[in-house]
Amino acid sequence: MRGEQVMTKEMKRKWEKMLLLAIKIAVGSAAAIYMAEAMHLEYAVSAGTVTLLSVLGTKWETVKASAIRIVTFFITSLLAVLLIPWMHSEWVAFGIVIFIMTLLSEIMGWKASLSVNGVIAAHYMMKMDFSIEFIYNEFMLVLIGVIIAFVLNLFHLNKSRKKDIIRDMRYAESKLAEILREMAAYLQGEQLKPLHISVWEEICALEEKLREFMEEGREYQDNTFEFHHDYYLDYFGMRLDQCRMLDSLHYEMKNIRTVPKQAEVVADYMNYLAGYVTEKNDPGVQMERLQELFADMKKEELPKSQDEFEGRALLYHILMDIEEFLKYKIAFIENLSEKQRKEYWD
Repeated sequence: MRGEQVMTKEMKRKWEKMLLLAIKIAVGSAAAIYMAEAMHLEYAVSAGTVTLLSVLGTKWETVKASAIRIVTFFITSLLAVLLIPWMHSEWVAFGIVIFIMTLLSEIMGWKASLSVNGVIAAHYMMKMDFSIEFIYNEFMLVLIGVIIAFVLNLFHLNKSRKKDIIRDMRYAESKLAEILREMAAYLQGEQLKPLHISVWEEICALEEKLREFMEEGREYQDNTFEFHHDYYLDYFGMRLDQCRMLDSLHYEMKNIRTVPKQAEVVADYMNYLAGYVTEKNDPGVQMERLQELFADMKKEELPKSQDEFEGRALLYHILMDIEEFLKYKIAFIENLSEKQRKEYWD
């Protein structure tokens, strides 16, 4: 039931994003054409095209793309002025301009600007006007398009997105804790389903979810002009690392043929740890308790059989994996800025 609720929320989120993008493109393109016509610019419809091509998914993407389009406009205009009037065939000149701009775009990573530059170059070729007035006309088409795109991309459902992200964080924490408890139950001999089937499927499903959550965190980060909001992206990255560590832990556990008596103690610790898979927990206390568990295991009498030796060794590796699980959270906390600590942890 809970999984169905998560899927429903995800679908709703996707439809909201698609609807908002469609509205921004439609309104922005129409407004750009209206403004260009009001200014009596030639090829006014191209302002709408520039807006359409500039309304991207996030604020930072729009800012970057807009700056690139303005810079490449001047490069395209310079190439058009230098090549098109002086060549016997304007079509050949147009091809050379596009060739140079394509090469430059590939080298500089400016592919998104190529379509707009093609439109501008086509205008120069059709009009065969290279006066300051016409260059100004073309510049205004680009400027109107990118300004409207920038203004429209100031509007995002950030408050709603933040609530969704926090909900995703709680979901990831609950699933990690659930997997830890299932592994503990297996060590205690309480697991009814084969560990390598049930837990492995849950780990894979959670990994996929966490990648989606990271993308949501990245999008949220790119839709704000504050620089500390990479918190959510880093948080989901940390949880993804922990999830992968549980995959390694699962591999160790399913290879145990003879469960040592110390497994009960390890299972108790895993159940204890599951209660602290929360956002604001500093795992220092859990790490101290784990080190005590390591020390206690070293004091145990030596194994008396090969199977017992192998089981004890695998159990020791399980504890090492759990230690790595805690270290990922410790590293995440250590990398928090003062502002992030104040905003998210105080």
